[in-house]
Amino acid sequence: MSEITDFDALRRAMAENSEQPEGPARNARAEELLTAAEKLNIPLAVIEALGHQLKVYNYSSEKGKMFVPFARLLRMWDERPEDFDEYETHSLHWVFKWVSSGMLDQPHIPLASIEKWLGEMEHRYRLAGHSERAVRSAEHSVAAHVGDLARAERAYAAWLAADRDSMADCHACELHGQGWWQAERGRDAEALELWRPVLEGEYACAHEPHTALASSLVPLLRLGRLEEARANHLRGFRLVRAMESMRGAYAEHVEFCALTSNEARGLELLAERPAYFTDDGQPQSKLEFMSVVALLMDRLTGLGLGDRQVPGPAGREWTAGELATHARAEALALAARFDERNGTTYVSGRARARMAQRPLVERLPLGVRSVRPVPPPAPPVVTAAATGQPDLPALLAEARRLSDHLRPGAVEAWAAVAEAAEGVELDPRDRAEIADHEAMGLGPEGAGLFERAAQLYAAAGDPGEALAARARAAYVRALAGDVDAALTAVSGPYDEILALYAAGDTGIRQTASVLMARARILLRRAHEAGEGLGEGAAERDGPEPVLGEAEAAVREVVALVGGRAGEDVRLAARDAEAQAMLAELAGLGGDLQTAAGLFARGAAAFVAAGLPWFAVEYEARLASLAHHLGDMAEAERALRAALEHGGAHLEAPGLAQLHLQLAELVGGRGETVEAAQHALEAAHWADEAGESTTLGAWARQQLGGFLLRQGRWAEAAEVLESALPDLTAETHGDGAIVQTQWWLGDCLSELGEHRAAAARRLQAAEIARHWPEQHDHATLAHLAGESLGQAGLADEADRAYARAGVLWRELGNVHGLIRSLRARAWLALRARDGLEEARALMADAVRECEAAGEAAADAESRQQLVAELGHTHRQFGDLLARSGSDDAAARAVFEEALSQVLRSAEVFASLGDSALHSRTGAELAAGRLEADLGRPADAVARARAVLAAYDGHDDGAEDGEAVRARRAEAEQMLRIVAEEPDRKQPD
Repeated sequence: MSEITDFDALRRAMAENSEQPEGPARNARAEELLTAAEKLNIPLAVIEALGHQLKVYNYSSEKGKMFVPFARLLRMWDERPEDFDEYETHSLHWVFKWVSSGMLDQPHIPLASIEKWLGEMEHRYRLAGHSERAVRSAEHSVAAHVGDLARAERAYAAWLAADRDSMADCHACELHGQGWWQAERGRDAEALELWRPVLEGEYACAHEPHTALASSLVPLLRLGRLEEARANHLRGFRLVRAMESMRGAYAEHVEFCALTSNEARGLELLAERPAYFTDDGQPQSKLEFMSVVALLMDRLTGLGLGDRQVPGPAGREWTAGELATHARAEALALAARFDERNGTTYVSGRARARMAQRPLVERLPLGVRSVRPVPPPAPPVVTAAATGQPDLPALLAEARRLSDHLRPGAVEAWAAVAEAAEGVELDPRDRAEIADHEAMGLGPEGAGLFERAAQLYAAAGDPGEALAARARAAYVRALAGDVDAALTAVSGPYDEILALYAAGDTGIRQTASVLMARARILLRRAHEAGEGLGEGAAERDGPEPVLGEAEAAVREVVALVGGRAGEDVRLAARDAEAQAMLAELAGLGGDLQTAAGLFARGAAAFVAAGLPWFAVEYEARLASLAHHLGDMAEAERALRAALEHGGAHLEAPGLAQLHLQLAELVGGRGETVEAAQHALEAAHWADEAGESTTLGAWARQQLGGFLLRQGRWAEAAEVLESALPDLTAETHGDGAIVQTQWWLGDCLSELGEHRAAAARRLQAAEIARHWPEQHDHATLAHLAGESLGQAGLADEADRAYARAGVLWRELGNVHGLIRSLRARAWLALRARDGLEEARALMADAVRECEAAGEAAADAESRQQLVAELGHTHRQFGDLLARSGSDDAAARAVFEEALSQVLRSAEVFASLGDSALHSRTGAELAAGRLEADLGRPADAVARARAVLAAYDGHDDGAEDGEAVRARRAEAEQMLRIVAEEPDRKQPD
């Protein structure tokens, strides 16, 4: 670290320190710089160093330290005001506001001292001729803090009524404070309207829209504006994450997580800022932080997660329950200190109310990865059987009703019957049904239990249901993979049920059950044959006979139940399933169009039977087929129907898949807002399903892309950064990783985070470097050059552009090569004595362009290259004009610049009307250079020629904006030349 030996070095060091991250290191450096300033024996140097120290303290967790440098500054002002220049005089009065609010944040400073300070501020502002606006704003803060609502309202009105002057807070800060008060008084809509210009970017400053975004979260939730709340959380947290001084705003983001069932996200936020648990420099923000920590921990404890380990103060491990107790005690102790100082209970009341909040939203997906904590299993419910008083007849009746009508919950109802029936004597029929339904829940493991059920049905005198149970036992053998054994096992029940049905000794329902079991087994054999996986019969017979036999079995079911279902839901379901089975067989046979139609028919039949949840599987398969057939409208319709019909009965993995497919379809036709909603839902349900790293990462990647296409850069960046760690080449492919890095680089570039953007683009380029096709590699290297240049890393940017140039040349992409050369020329110009290298690079670009134009294979390519040549000459001229030369060679450089710009105009003129605006732009640039060279008549002629070129042009046409701009530039040139007839020429 170099020694400070003069005032300029001190100022440079303070400027450098101002650019460092907030925190103790920056504060310590400010203290060192004050010591250095004192050694210079220059009063203004000490004043500026004290002001710098005060500023870094204010923007840190050590706000309490700012009172000492301010007191010294004020004493210096009172003793020798002539030592302060205009800027430092303004700054001294400006920071009165910081000190006033800072005193409120420190409970050890008596209220009487604060009131005295407020009077001092009012007196000094009046002497300096300032408006009382800032004073009334400070008075409002004092009254609002202590709970004197009447005084706060009076001060608020006076604040707004006073004139704005140079002491008033910036528009963004004022609007935040005004909106905060409206929200505090329960006027959420009014608050959000006040914040709107800040949230929309019309006003901004060092801490805005950071604080307005954070403050808006709970009001938006209370108003039900959930999409805005989600967006503001993602945008706002990104802004406050790295700013140590913004613990209060950070707390509002934790609070948002606690109130939207995003507890895991809240824990992640706490883990990022461990120092916030213990930093004591600003007790007010610590009170706010500990209050929301208690809120979040209470939420976890209420979910049964009180024993879960959570982030907390360093030095020990914490459970949620322990941290809840600690945080509440800390918050209330701090609140009590404020109340003791203020003589009220207002601060404690607000803290208790904040900690007692209940969630405002049961589920608000954020898009970033954050798996909701799973509560421990609930204690077993004490059933009637456990109390010795089973209401078995009622349980049986309900279970039969649900299963007869194929209603959701039938499995659970039969489980309750089985539990209640333990130790109870039942007749064979009841025991048969219990065994039958228990077997249904066991899948391939249920064969033996189905056989037991068959025996019980037979004992109960129901041979048809006994055969149906045996058929079900055969089918689960097929599910276990033994299709041949299953066919053998079902052949007996099949022959017997047909004989029984023909004799009138069993019903259609039992017969349909056996026929359907046989058809399902044959369908499985058909799948094996179609996939080339089968053995035995499938291998012997080949796929076509197997498909035919399966189709005949399915049509036998259709013939039996078709038109006979009536009010029998089970029979209607058999018919619907048979249609879907025919669809599967058509697909196996390669007739995809027929398969799609049959899946649609089967799904419609389930819906017509009042069983829409059974339609979901077939609508999803229909969507896949329709997509394959290129019928995107039908695919979209089927996916929407699946989501609608599945409703609350769909499990998380299915919901994730359906939403993700719909997101891709809707996004493919440009509906990015709706596509983002579906991708958001897909990400949420993938997390719920435990598939965060697989399906969830895909969904987040898609969501980030859709947000990017809407220009929602900060939200997209948060989501993409969340997706990236879970994306792997093995699971998702390296193309997905490159695309995510690419999108993220674009977002960061738009957000002004150019170093980070460059890093992402270089990482993506490194992966793409190994691909056979190198266009993406070249593009990413070029984009990385842009980001590195914008980050001020000229040497690194030049290397990236050079790498891109080599790739563009190898790809035969002349336009890319030329643009990389031009970019390198502009970078070279920044370097000391870099004009010659810049000139050489730009000359190379001209030569490459001319050579490519001569070799162009067709007229369109040639015309594009001529346009590129025009732009290159124009940039060459601009580069020379901006070279900053101020020696005797300046006139020669300007003449050279003029020749390049005139050459640009000639090239564009050769393209006719298609390049009119480019030509006139070059003409005006030439006119400006001619004026600088002392040729006003030539400049006037250029301007008039441009105006003449636009005679008859309609400035309301599609290119009207360009027409108006060129006319305005030409008219301005005429005015400037007229006002400066003796404009000085370059030396």
